[in-house]
Amino acid sequence: MTDAATAVAAWEALFRAQVSVMRQLSAEFPAGDVSLNDYDVLFTLSRAPGHRLRIRNLGENLLLTQPSVSRLIDRLAGRGLVSKTQDPDDGRGVIVELTDAGFAAFRRAAVRHMESITRRVGGSLSPEELVRLTELCDRLREGP
Repeated sequence: MTDAATAVAAWEALFRAQVSVMRQLSAEFPAGDVSLNDYDVLFTLSRAPGHRLRIRNLGENLLLTQPSVSRLIDRLAGRGLVSKTQDPDDGRGVIVELTDAGFAAFRRAAVRHMESITRRVGGSLSPEELVRLTELCDRLREGP
């Protein structure tokens, strides 16, 4: 088992790195069609099978509360970037799907955002370190 002080130091380093990187990426995020929170939703949907998820599952991937996710989805739907439908398997559920306009808005922002990520994250670590960082973060997400 890991020493508690070492685990806390690792957490602190990870947390501080994440805050620093996110501040820079937020400052450099391309102004335009979508905000960073909008982008997070569109990105998550772009990776989902069929570009669609139940709103509950979408919220599991975001750093927003469920009411905030619902309001954000309503705004995105109002702009035609996503559509909402009742889940045919569970009438209480709502399925959110990325529209063609939403995918186009995502792609426009993604190109510039990727450049910023590549510069900030890729410029700080070697390709081997990036692979290792990805592996470590995946393990942390999976839990013990």
